[in-house]
Amino acid sequence: MSAASEDPARLDLAEIEALRQELERRTRALGDPRWNADPDGVRRAVAKLVLTLVEFIRQLLERQSLRRMEAGTVTPEEIENLGLALMRLEETVKEIAEHFEIPLSELNLALGPFGKLL
Repeated sequence: MSAASEDPARLDLAEIEALRQELERRTRALGDPRWNADPDGVRRAVAKLVLTLVEFIRQLLERQSLRRMEAGTVTPEEIENLGLALMRLEETVKEIAEHFEIPLSELNLALGPFGKLL
């Protein structure tokens, strides 16, 4: 009988090593999950995060607007205003991304086993 079976709180060295290797394998598969606090890149990193969240919200608002239009719960004037506001928001996201030299394809967040945000 091993020490681990006698005392469930104890793991033997082989089990610890196996867990460590599995953790390293999964970490490599996800890429480097740590935030690199490079002073020169902080503004860009924050801008990328904020733009990703704004783009996510914009897409949610766009889907909600389409549902409301299909349900007939908005007037033609409201439809026009929603469309214009969403277009301007999309343009603003693009302008800020260009300013920080962030390709729109990089606007995303890895959510681990859930995939990507966008």
